[in-house]
Amino acid sequence: MKCEIRIAGKTRQIELESSGGGWAVRLDSQSVQADIIEVSPGVYSILLGGRSYEAFVTPSPDGEGLTIQSGAEEFFAEVLDPRAWRGRRHGFPEVEGVQQVSVPMPGKVVRVLVQQGDRVEAGQSLCVVEAMKMQNEIRSPKSGVVERLLVTEGQAVKAGEPLAWVN
Repeated sequence: MKCEIRIAGKTRQIELESSGGGWAVRLDSQSVQADIIEVSPGVYSILLGGRSYEAFVTPSPDGEGLTIQSGAEEFFAEVLDPRAWRGRRHGFPEVEGVQQVSVPMPGKVVRVLVQQGDRVEAGQSLCVVEAMKMQNEIRSPKSGVVERLLVTEGQAVKAGEPLAWVN
């Protein structure tokens, strides 16, 4: 897949190709070997140039770009090639059935934004978890109803711990 993106105000040419269990990445004509795994919806573990990163990717509400958080850095990325982005403009892809929403890393719940029984949309924030001095919004993977809410504000949570169930 080839596309042009604007990230942190700079336009870059990116080409991604699946290559033997990893990804061959060409960034502005420079090749880089990468290993990218989606560990949960919107959370990626990335091995790039021998360094490990964890990235949290969230579609913008207007569907025009992505917010990417990695460590203490946050970026806004905009795909400039409309053919590569067409069909993804409406945010999160919908999943079916009851979905467990888990926290990707240990932290502390600082805000709960919904209640049990609330109707939510795909990509809507359910709660905010503070981890490593950063606040991360935990979003619904689908449109539906919050069937169970398992956390309260101020509660410590472990990586992978369920926060809610959305049906």
